[in-house]
Amino acid sequence: MDKIQKEIRVQHDHIIVANVYMPEKEIRGHVHIFHGMAEHQERYEKFARFLNEHGYVVSTHDHRGHGQTASKNNAPYGFFAEEDGFEVVVQDAHDVIQAIRQEHDWPMPILIGHSMGSFILRRYIEFYSHEVKKVILIGTGAFSSLHRVGLYTARLLASQKGKTKPAKLLEQMSFGSYNAKVENSKTSSDWLSTDSREVRKYIEDDLCGFTCTNQFYVDLLTGLATLSKEAEVNRIRKDLPILLISGKEDPVGDYGKGVWRVARQYYHAGFTHVTVHLFEHKRHEILNEQNNTMVYKTILKWLEKKSHERATAV
Repeated sequence: MDKIQKEIRVQHDHIIVANVYMPEKEIRGHVHIFHGMAEHQERYEKFARFLNEHGYVVSTHDHRGHGQTASKNNAPYGFFAEEDGFEVVVQDAHDVIQAIRQEHDWPMPILIGHSMGSFILRRYIEFYSHEVKKVILIGTGAFSSLHRVGLYTARLLASQKGKTKPAKLLEQMSFGSYNAKVENSKTSSDWLSTDSREVRKYIEDDLCGFTCTNQFYVDLLTGLATLSKEAEVNRIRKDLPILLISGKEDPVGDYGKGVWRVARQYYHAGFTHVTVHLFEHKRHEILNEQNNTMVYKTILKWLEKKSHERATAV
């Protein structure tokens, strides 16, 4: 199985670094993965190789301010753009996927987004759902009153302290309570996974866990507020199959409640193929959990379904 790295020039003359994992067997589908906040695309290689084994070509990319894209552009880590950064990274994702596919006759893409990547993907389909076959949202969450407070604070700090300053206060506001329900936690990142080896890998990875900037939080929270509006959700084609899949112990999804809030919004908007799957005793990074083969197989089974049922709102 081949791994091909690409450098794709997008808006503002920015270079996005992308990977393409080619299967050895005949291609039966194309999956593109959007990674999460303060991490990078290389962390999805094991999952990509699993999908390769089942005939899927998999592509990924590092968002602005993350991974090799940040270093390639000599840009600050945890910074999207001077303004409208969330919309910029959404457009980047579209440009990257188009560039990767332009020389290939692959099936319509299936898009997977984790955490922040799920937010970017939710906005992406508000623009481009007619170009997408299926969508999987991993570790997603709903916009809340706490996010409104965070957005107000982020705007104030970006204005007074500077857009590119590390947002220590916002980081504490966002993640300070995430370990609250983890018994006998050993690190501040234990909320990510019950697998201590995976948590250690994250902590020891120089491209993970950095403090994002004030403007990043402005962009992220503005984006989350925008994509959650009823009028924006109604732009998505109603027959798009969507899987929301998370750990039941994931604080980003408010321990399942936030995931169901997103599902209900889609359901009440008239979406006909919405599925929710919550894993008991699993935390935020379900792809890096103990017994993650079960998670991989659950995702594969959904990918291979020929039809999808309407979710039941609860």
